[in-house]
Amino acid sequence: MIKLFTNRWMHFGLLFFILVSAVLLSGSEYEFRQRLQYSVFDQYNRLLPREKSDQVVIIDLDEESIQKIGQWPWPRTIVADMVSNLHDIGAKVIAFDMVFAEADRTSPLFIAQNNASNIPQDLQERLLSMPSHDDIFANAIKQAGNVVTGFTRARAEDTYRKPKLHRQVRIKKDDKTHFLKSLFFMSGSASNLPEISNAAAGNGSFTAEPDIDGIIRKVSPLINYSQTGKRAEGEIYSMLGVEALRVAYDPKGFAKIVFNEDASAFETLFDLNIADKFNIPIDQDGKLWVYYRHIGDEEYIPAWKILDHKQDVANLVKDKIVFIGTSAEGLRDIRSTPLDIFVPGVEVHVNFVEQILQDKFLLRPAIMVQAEGLLILMIGLGIILLAPFIGMGTMVFISLITICGLFYGSWFAYASHGILLDPVFASGALLLITFVSSLFSYLRSEIERKQVRQAFGLYVSPDFMEELAANPDKLKLGGEVKDLTVLFSDIRSFTTISESLSPEQLIQLMNDFLTPMSDLVMKNRGTIDKYMGDAMMAFWNAPLDDPDHARHACYAALKMNEALKPINEAVQKQCEQENRPFVPLQAGIGINTGPCSVGNMGSKQRFAYSALGDAVNLASRLEGQTKTYGTNILLGEATAKCVEDFALLELDLIRVKGKNEPVRVFTILGDEKKGQSAAFKSWQKEHNEMLEAYRSGNFVAAENILLHAKERAHLDLMDYYVMMMTRIVSYQKQHPGADWRGVHVADSK
Repeated sequence: MIKLFTNRWMHFGLLFFILVSAVLLSGSEYEFRQRLQYSVFDQYNRLLPREKSDQVVIIDLDEESIQKIGQWPWPRTIVADMVSNLHDIGAKVIAFDMVFAEADRTSPLFIAQNNASNIPQDLQERLLSMPSHDDIFANAIKQAGNVVTGFTRARAEDTYRKPKLHRQVRIKKDDKTHFLKSLFFMSGSASNLPEISNAAAGNGSFTAEPDIDGIIRKVSPLINYSQTGKRAEGEIYSMLGVEALRVAYDPKGFAKIVFNEDASAFETLFDLNIADKFNIPIDQDGKLWVYYRHIGDEEYIPAWKILDHKQDVANLVKDKIVFIGTSAEGLRDIRSTPLDIFVPGVEVHVNFVEQILQDKFLLRPAIMVQAEGLLILMIGLGIILLAPFIGMGTMVFISLITICGLFYGSWFAYASHGILLDPVFASGALLLITFVSSLFSYLRSEIERKQVRQAFGLYVSPDFMEELAANPDKLKLGGEVKDLTVLFSDIRSFTTISESLSPEQLIQLMNDFLTPMSDLVMKNRGTIDKYMGDAMMAFWNAPLDDPDHARHACYAALKMNEALKPINEAVQKQCEQENRPFVPLQAGIGINTGPCSVGNMGSKQRFAYSALGDAVNLASRLEGQTKTYGTNILLGEATAKCVEDFALLELDLIRVKGKNEPVRVFTILGDEKKGQSAAFKSWQKEHNEMLEAYRSGNFVAAENILLHAKERAHLDLMDYYVMMMTRIVSYQKQHPGADWRGVHVADSK
C-alpha cells in the first residue's frame, strides 16, 4: 500500500483517469451537475438581466379586480367586454394565458335549465332564446380579430377535444421527422370550447415545463401534439408567445422553420421565423433559453381598469401586445424563474416575447459542451504535467487563477454575446485533479518523511531530524559531492580488553561505549555513518547543510573522552569484583574535512546512506595515527583551518599510507575559550618554534625548546613530546639528509 501511494506512475494514472472521466462526463445531464450549472447561469441573469421593453403589457386578474368584479370565473360577457375594450383602445394583439374549457354556467340556457320549475314559462322561453355567454365571448373575439387563445398540457384520458390549429408551422418534409423527435411532446390537452377557439386568430400552448429544480429557464416555442401518443404522427403547434407575434405582425401568415446551412459554430442549426421579421434560434432540444428581466408591479394593469370606462388606460395599451393573466394566489398560476421563485406565470410569456422583439437571446449551442470538455482536457493535462515540477502551494495558486479565468471567460461570453458557457464542471474537475494531486503529494511527502525518520532517526540528533523531516527535499538521495567533516573513533587496545571478556560482556561493553559516543555526535548535528566493531564513523554537513560542520565535529570529539570517565569507573568496579585486570577505555579520534561523495550507496536490494572520498580515507588514517602521536585526537589541516580559535597544536608533517602528498596534522586540546587564553597562546608559540627548528634541521635548538615546552605540556601530550624527543635525538646521531623537509613517513595505518 505504501508503494502504491509513493508510486508516481500510480499518481499520474489516477489523475489521468479523473481527467478522462471528467471530459467524458462534461456533457452529462446528472441532476447534481445540472443544478450547479443552472445556479451559475441564474446568477448571471440576476447580475445582468435584460433591459426593459415597452412593447408588451399585462392585464392582470389580480386580487383587487376579483374584489371589484366578483369571484373567478367571471361571466364570459365580462371577459368579452374586456376583449372589446382592449381592441377599441388599440391593443395590437390580445393573448389569453388561460383556457376556457367548459361552458359558462351563468349563461341564460343554464339558468333556464337549472331553474325550470321555479320561473315562469314566458321567462324561460326568453332565456332559452338568448345567446349563450360563450357565443357572446366568441363573437367579441371574432370582431376583435386579434385574439390568441391558449391551451395547456393534460392527461390523454382527460382530453375532450383537440386544440385548434389555425396555422400549421411550415417545415421541409425532410426536417420534420427530426423536429418531431426533439420537440416537447403532448398527447393530451385542456383546450378551449370550439366556438371560442374557432373565433380566435391564433391558438398556442402556454405550457412551460420547469427544470429539475422547479425553475423555468427554457421554453418550447413549438409543440409536438399527437392524440395517438406517437411522436411521428404529431402536428407542430406554436407556443402562445409565438402565436401572439404571428397574429400581431402577419395574421394570415405562417411560422416556419429555417435551416441555417451556413450557421457558425455559435449559431443554432435551425431558426423559427415569424412573419419574415423575427428569427428565434432553437436549441438542439427544441427549446429556447428565456432571457429574463424584472417586471415591476407598475407594469401590471388591473383588469377592472379595462372594464371601467372612466379609467384612462389607452396610452398603456395602444399598439402593444397584451397578455391577459393572473397574479391572484387563489388561481394557482405562480411559477419560479431565475429572478424570483414566486411570479405569475404570464411573466414567462412576456419575457419570451420581449426578448424576441429586442433580438436578445441566451444561447448554449452544442459546441459549448465540446468546448467545456476541451477546456477540461487542456487545463487538466497542464496541471498534471506541471505537478511534478511545482510545489503544492504553486499548483493550488495556478488552479485558483485558472478557475477565476474560467469564470471570467464565462461571464464575458454571457455579457457580450449571450453565450452560456458552464465554468462550474470544468472548475470542479480542475479542483478535484488539484486536490487528488495535492493529496498524493502530501501522502508521498509524509511517507518520505517517515522513511527519512526511520532511515536517519538512529543516526542524527532529534532536532536535526525534525529539520530534515520538515525539508525532505534537502535530502538528495542517490549521491552528491559536498564538503564534509568526517570523524573516525576507535577503542585503544580493544584486542587486549576483549580477551578477558565473555561475548555477552563484550557486547554490553560495546553498547556502553558506543551509546554516549553516538549521543555526542547527534547532539552536535552529526550523522552516524556506520559501526565497525569497536569503531564508529560519523560525518557532518549531510544530509542537511551545516555551515559550522567542522566546529560541531570538534565539539563532539572534545567531549567523547570525558564521556568515557563514568564508563571506566563502572568497568573498573566490575573488574575488581571479578578479580580481573582493568584496562581503561580510551578512544582514538581522527577528524578531517574535504569534498566527499555522500548519498545512498549499495544495491537496489540493500543500500545505506554513506560517504566516500579521499577526505574520508585521511580521517581514518589520522585515527590510526593517534597511537603513534600519543594523543586522543588528530585533525587534518583543512579541519584545523576551520577552528583556528580552538586550542590547536600542530604535531607533524606526515605522509600517511596510501597518500603521496604530506599533510599537516594537529591535535585539539580545548575549545575557543582555552584557545584564546594567554597561557595556551604562549605554549602554542613555543611549540611552533620547536617544530620550526625541527623542520629546518636544527635539532639541537629543537631539543632545547622541546624540553622547555614539555614542562608546560598538557598530560595528553606527554607521550607526543617523548616520541619527538626520541626522534630528534635519533636525527642528531644520524642526520636525515640535506633534502629533508621535516616529513615523517607513517609505516602503519
